Amino acid sequence: MKLNHLNLCVPDLPEAITFFQSLFGFQLIEQKGTVIAVMEDGHGFTLVLSSMPSSLDEDYRYPKDFHLGFYVDTTTEVDEFHKKLKAFGTASEHAPKLMRGGYTLYFRALNGILFEVTCFHI
Repeated sequence: MKLNHLNLCVPDLPEAITFFQSLFGFQLIEQKGTVIAVMEDGHGFTLVLSSMPSSLDEDYRYPKDFHLGFYVDTTTEVDEFHKKLKAFGTASEHAPKLMRGGYTLYFRALNGILFEVTCFHI
């Protein structure tokens, strides 16, 4: 069995599309107005972005430990991603560091969603 897609609800669909295209290399496959966007990562995974319903409180947040994790092959890729993140205008609280058996960068974006970029080949 293989996980092939995930539907992520976001407060600002255009911001999320730009974020995933610019930082993670996702390609926009289909968009239905300001409601839904379908993106692919080029490795067989599909990310569906959906606008959060306007009925939700503006301060809605995912649970504290909810996160999206991305694995890369080298520590250099983690460091380069950190530079790319800064250039994009998204700050991380900490620089990448060794933790839990990998070289990892954590940061929050898109209204507080936690992201992880890790290399386990140290």
